[in-house]
Amino acid sequence: MTKEVTTVSEEGYKSENQVRDFEVTIDATGEDAPDTLESLLAAYGSCYVPALRVGAEQRDVGDLGRIEIDVSGDLNDDDKLDAVQFTVRTEAEIDGGKADEVVERADELCKVHDALKGELAADVTVEGGAF
Repeated sequence: MTKEVTTVSEEGYKSENQVRDFEVTIDATGEDAPDTLESLLAAYGSCYVPALRVGAEQRDVGDLGRIEIDVSGDLNDDDKLDAVQFTVRTEAEIDGGKADEVVERADELCKVHDALKGELAADVTVEGGAF
Protein backbone atom coordinates (compact mmCIF):
# COMPACT_ATOMS: atom_id res chain seq x y z
CA MET A 1 0.00 0.00 0.00
CA THR A 2 1.19 3.52 -0.78
CA LYS A 3 -0.04 6.82 0.67
CA GLU A 4 -0.05 9.67 -1.84
CA VAL A 5 -0.20 13.44 -1.42
CA THR A 6 0.22 16.10 -4.11
CA THR A 7 1.80 19.35 -2.95
CA VAL A 8 1.56 22.47 -5.14
CA SER A 9 3.07 25.92 -4.57
CA GLU A 10 2.38 28.56 -7.20
CA GLU A 11 4.72 31.07 -5.52
CA GLY A 12 6.13 31.98 -2.12
CA TYR A 13 6.19 29.54 0.76
CA LYS A 14 2.55 28.47 0.98
CA SER A 15 1.58 25.04 -0.36
CA GLU A 16 -1.75 23.43 -1.11
CA ASN A 17 -1.75 19.72 -0.42
CA GLN A 18 -4.26 17.33 -1.96
CA VAL A 19 -4.78 14.35 0.33
CA ARG A 20 -7.41 12.10 -1.25
CA ASP A 21 -10.50 14.38 -1.36
CA PHE A 22 -9.11 16.82 1.22
CA GLU A 23 -7.14 20.02 0.79
CA VAL A 24 -4.64 21.02 3.44
CA THR A 25 -2.83 24.36 3.39
CA ILE A 26 0.61 24.65 4.96
CA ASP A 27 2.58 27.91 5.00
CA ALA A 28 6.27 27.63 5.88
CA THR A 29 6.14 31.21 7.22
CA GLY A 30 3.10 30.46 9.41
CA GLU A 31 1.38 33.64 8.18
CA ASP A 32 -1.59 32.17 6.27
CA ALA A 33 -1.78 28.64 7.70
CA PRO A 34 0.04 26.36 10.14
CA ASP A 35 3.74 26.13 9.38
CA THR A 36 5.49 22.88 8.49
CA LEU A 37 6.59 21.98 12.02
CA GLU A 38 3.20 22.85 13.50
CA SER A 39 1.64 20.56 10.90
CA LEU A 40 4.05 17.78 11.83
CA LEU A 41 3.31 18.22 15.53
CA ALA A 42 -0.45 18.18 14.84
CA ALA A 43 -0.06 14.97 12.83
CA TYR A 44 2.02 13.44 15.64
CA GLY A 45 -0.55 14.29 18.30
CA SER A 46 -3.41 13.14 16.07
CA CYS A 47 -1.64 9.83 15.44
CA TYR A 48 -0.91 9.36 19.15
CA VAL A 49 -4.59 9.54 20.14
CA PRO A 50 -5.61 6.23 18.49
CA ALA A 51 -2.30 4.68 19.58
CA LEU A 52 -3.15 5.58 23.19
CA ARG A 53 -6.69 4.22 22.83
CA VAL A 54 -5.52 0.89 21.38
CA GLY A 55 -2.63 0.71 23.85
CA ALA A 56 -5.02 1.25 26.76
CA GLU A 57 -7.33 -1.53 25.54
CA GLN A 58 -4.39 -3.90 24.97
CA ARG A 59 -2.94 -3.17 28.43
CA ASP A 60 -6.28 -3.74 30.21
CA VAL A 61 -6.85 -0.10 31.09
CA GLY A 62 -10.07 0.17 29.09
CA ASP A 63 -11.67 3.19 27.48
CA LEU A 64 -9.74 6.40 28.14
CA GLY A 65 -12.71 8.65 27.33
CA ARG A 66 -11.73 12.18 26.38
CA ILE A 67 -8.05 12.56 25.50
CA GLU A 68 -6.33 15.91 25.23
CA ILE A 69 -2.68 16.19 24.23
CA ASP A 70 -0.62 19.37 24.49
CA VAL A 71 2.17 18.90 21.98
CA SER A 72 5.21 21.14 22.13
CA GLY A 73 8.28 21.12 19.95
CA ASP A 74 11.55 22.71 20.96
CA LEU A 75 13.56 24.31 18.17
CA ASN A 76 17.34 24.48 17.95
CA ASP A 77 19.33 27.54 16.87
CA ASP A 78 18.59 26.74 13.20
CA ASP A 79 14.81 26.69 13.89
CA LYS A 80 14.73 22.93 13.33
CA LEU A 81 12.86 20.53 15.59
CA ASP A 82 15.11 19.42 18.43
CA ALA A 83 12.70 17.79 20.90
CA VAL A 84 9.01 16.96 21.26
CA GLN A 85 7.00 16.74 24.47
CA PHE A 86 3.45 15.49 25.04
CA THR A 87 1.29 16.29 28.02
CA VAL A 88 -1.55 13.79 27.86
CA ARG A 89 -4.75 14.22 29.84
CA THR A 90 -7.38 11.47 29.90
CA GLU A 91 -10.89 11.38 31.28
CA ALA A 92 -10.30 7.90 32.71
CA GLU A 93 -8.21 7.43 35.82
CA ILE A 94 -4.92 5.66 35.10
CA ASP A 95 -2.16 4.96 37.62
CA GLY A 96 1.52 5.59 36.90
CA GLY A 97 2.54 1.99 36.22
CA LYS A 98 -0.32 1.35 33.82
CA ALA A 99 0.21 4.76 32.20
CA ASP A 100 3.82 3.79 31.47
CA GLU A 101 2.64 0.53 29.87
CA VAL A 102 0.10 2.37 27.72
CA VAL A 103 2.67 4.96 26.61
CA GLU A 104 5.20 2.25 25.75
CA ARG A 105 2.58 0.48 23.62
CA ALA A 106 1.41 3.76 22.03
CA ASP A 107 5.02 4.48 21.03
CA GLU A 108 5.09 1.10 19.26
CA LEU A 109 1.76 1.73 17.50
CA CYS A 110 2.03 5.40 16.46
CA LYS A 111 3.01 5.58 12.79
CA VAL A 112 4.26 9.16 13.01
CA HIS A 113 6.43 8.25 16.01
CA ASP A 114 7.93 5.48 13.90
CA ALA A 115 8.40 7.77 10.88
CA LEU A 116 10.54 10.22 12.84
CA LYS A 117 13.48 7.80 12.64
CA GLY A 118 16.67 9.48 11.52
CA GLU A 119 17.24 6.99 8.71
CA LEU A 120 13.84 7.71 7.14
CA ALA A 121 14.39 10.49 4.63
CA ALA A 122 12.84 11.23 1.25
CA ASP A 123 14.47 9.79 -1.86
CA VAL A 124 14.31 12.90 -4.06
CA THR A 125 14.11 13.05 -7.88
CA VAL A 126 13.97 16.48 -9.59
CA GLU A 127 12.29 16.96 -12.99
CA GLY A 128 13.10 20.49 -14.22
CA GLY A 129 11.09 22.22 -16.94
CA ALA A 130 8.00 20.17 -16.14
CA PHE A 131 5.50 23.02 -16.68
